[in-house]
Amino acid sequence: MHRVTVKTSTIFIAKGGRTRVYRSVSEIPQRLRKELEESTNGFNSATILIADRRGRNEILRALQGLPSALRTRLAASMAPTPSDAPAPKASRPLARFVRRNWPELLLPGAVGLLLWAALNWR
Repeated sequence: MHRVTVKTSTIFIAKGGRTRVYRSVSEIPQRLRKELEESTNGFNSATILIADRRGRNEILRALQGLPSALRTRLAASMAPTPSDAPAPKASRPLARFVRRNWPELLLPGAVGLLLWAALNWR
């Protein structure tokens, strides 16, 4: 039995409340293509390979705002492991606040220390 492989491309671009469908990058208007290149070259971009009809159905679900039935490797890698024992509930919000805002917490003290040192320098 012979095996047949078909390669197709479908590019969905949603902008301004409209979703446009293109079959190749060359079909995309130049202005929109530049925005696409800028957005896909960033830290939060990824390559998606869809190899079957189920993948197409998942894209349609995502476009309709429905949840995905698939588990991704990213979600699996972010799942807590047994060695990641959570901290007690009472200390977690404070620790999270300090971890996220440490520059803002230390900056006023550092500026005050520099001002004190400058004014007391003899």
